Amino acid sequence: MSTGTAGTGEKRVATDEQNEPESALETARRQLEHAAAHLDVDPGVIERLKHPTTVHRVAVPLERDDGSVEVFTGYRAQHDDVRGPYKGGLRFHPDVSEEECVGLSMWMTWKCAVMDLPFGGGKGGVVVDPKDLSDGEHERLTRRFAEELRKFVGPKKDIPAPDMGTNAQTMAWFMDAYSMQEGETTPGVVTGKPPVVGGSEGREEAPGRSVAIITREAADHYDYDLDGLTVAVQGYGSVGANAARLLDDWGADVVAVSDSGGAVHDPTGLDTHAIPSFAEQPNAVTDYGVETAGAELLGDGNDILELDVDVLIPAAVGNVITVDNVNDIRADVVVEGANGPTTFAADEILAERGVHVIPDILANAGGVTVSYFEWLQDINRRTWTLEEVNSELESEMLSAWDAVRGEVEAKDITWRDAAYVVALDRIAEAKSVRGLWP
Repeated sequence: MSTGTAGTGEKRVATDEQNEPESALETARRQLEHAAAHLDVDPGVIERLKHPTTVHRVAVPLERDDGSVEVFTGYRAQHDDVRGPYKGGLRFHPDVSEEECVGLSMWMTWKCAVMDLPFGGGKGGVVVDPKDLSDGEHERLTRRFAEELRKFVGPKKDIPAPDMGTNAQTMAWFMDAYSMQEGETTPGVVTGKPPVVGGSEGREEAPGRSVAIITREAADHYDYDLDGLTVAVQGYGSVGANAARLLDDWGADVVAVSDSGGAVHDPTGLDTHAIPSFAEQPNAVTDYGVETAGAELLGDGNDILELDVDVLIPAAVGNVITVDNVNDIRADVVVEGANGPTTFAADEILAERGVHVIPDILANAGGVTVSYFEWLQDINRRTWTLEEVNSELESEMLSAWDAVRGEVEAKDITWRDAAYVVALDRIAEAKSVRGLWP
């Protein structure tokens, strides 16, 4: 936790404002260095973890519906596999870059270690706007991308999953393309598939469920009554909607939600089950706000960040809490549903102000945890029920929460630093036991 004076804090803010927005890689490296100061780890391990093992850059030709051919660029960053195969999402998005994939793969390494899963971090994607693809083009692009990555992925090497712009169907196409070339059905090559082809029950809802579980535990830790806890959720997609609905069911008052079309606020609480998620109906938040008595529309999705609530859940995209708006954050607790929603500079300012930030590598780790369950089901050819999945997820999340909370209390550090301490300790021990070859 920072103990700088007001004067030095102002100086740091002025410097960081010139450097924002941060890339995922910049943020990940700064967070790593900051947390390493709280743990006795070989500096060589820290230096090694600043860099990926490898990054694959591939050309992905696509025959468009009109018969023309367009070539897209794809990436797969593989950060560290000391604890097991690389694991992480594939996104189809126009802003995909090598640097972004490396940074996100680093976060996946920490996330898997915090959850004590036998995986390392990976991340990849194609530089494309999925809105510009027909269903047929989406399928052909996915299959060709799978072929370009085939030598580098596999159930024992690297296991992709869905991310922004991809979904369960994308993973089914990827798995099928890989299986056809390998000559055998290999469901374990990806996770996040539909259950009918080896996917797990509860996988799609898992990141939102874990965010809700961690919010519940954070409320209890800080002596908030869950019944009546006020919550604002930025991003009513899969993560945000599932978290909001579960918290609503548990008695919390979800007073504001947003999607890319706008934001709605009702201080008495929203009916979260009456608002379709973005996947169910794009921009439905605005329609709900117009049609529902007592609800008011906010200017845009960023206004939701500044509401006076107990808990703020940024579950949309990265870099939404910055030095430009950090002093307008009025929530007591921030639970990160998206990857990297808080910049490094803003994170330090929140810590100085006493705002507790529960980091993404813990809060939204339900996705990779149930992906692990899916992988186990695939390689063992055994199916779990939804009740089994949710029960195991609850157990894993509470175990990770207890480990991180233990470091917070023992070292008087922030939740983010504590999560990194837990992760780095496990990774460093694995590297020490395995040694450096040759």
